[in-house]
Amino acid sequence: MRAIWQNIYRDLREDITDGTYPFQSLLPSEAVLTEHFSCSHNTLRKALATLAGEGLVQPIQGKGVRVIFRPRERALFEVGSIETFTESMARMGVEQITLVSTFEPVCADKALAQRTGFEEGTELLHVERLRTFGGEPAIRDNSYFLASAVDGLTKEVAAQSIYEYLEGTLGLGISQSMREITVEPATKRDYELLELLDGSYMAIMTNRVFTNDGIMFECTQSRHRPDFFVFHDVAHRKTPIT
Repeated sequence: MRAIWQNIYRDLREDITDGTYPFQSLLPSEAVLTEHFSCSHNTLRKALATLAGEGLVQPIQGKGVRVIFRPRERALFEVGSIETFTESMARMGVEQITLVSTFEPVCADKALAQRTGFEEGTELLHVERLRTFGGEPAIRDNSYFLASAVDGLTKEVAAQSIYEYLEGTLGLGISQSMREITVEPATKRDYELLELLDGSYMAIMTNRVFTNDGIMFECTQSRHRPDFFVFHDVAHRKTPIT
């Protein structure tokens, strides 16, 4: 069951992204919103802080909260957040299909340990998924999960939402992700699964994801077709230390 602030956040987020509150407009006042949602000021402020953290709104001292979100035609993933493929497609209202091409237990050898960051000898679950939307293959996810953290995960669940299973069923707390974005030539496996032209390059996002206890439980390399990839992030300028 979601907390009250999460429901408020989702309602406001939908109103912002569908244009009910357009770019550069001000949200209704805090008094109006607390009355509308029948909530406390602290509850509302938590929802607004989450929206601000995602780059959708910006609080303006003495004026209110201004909408700074503008629709992006090609944006699939919000790089500044940990958003699953299923969540991003639902946000965009796009039909998506996930095909699981590999689902097997492996033990990290020296090469795999160096590539993923897991210790050599760690028991892992290797999952490869082909992501399609609008009927076109767009992303190849090559994932390694800490086996002990994904107990009971099945191929059928992996074709839906792994994070929904981890958070909802296993109660795993997911905290943060360390990300690296590179551009590399397409591999033989990319050509096998994605509709690529000869000489193609791939936009690659490598994610190492950590639990609330700081334990890395996932290393995923998402290999994107460049015609479907866009980098989007939310950056906040820090006050220089003098």
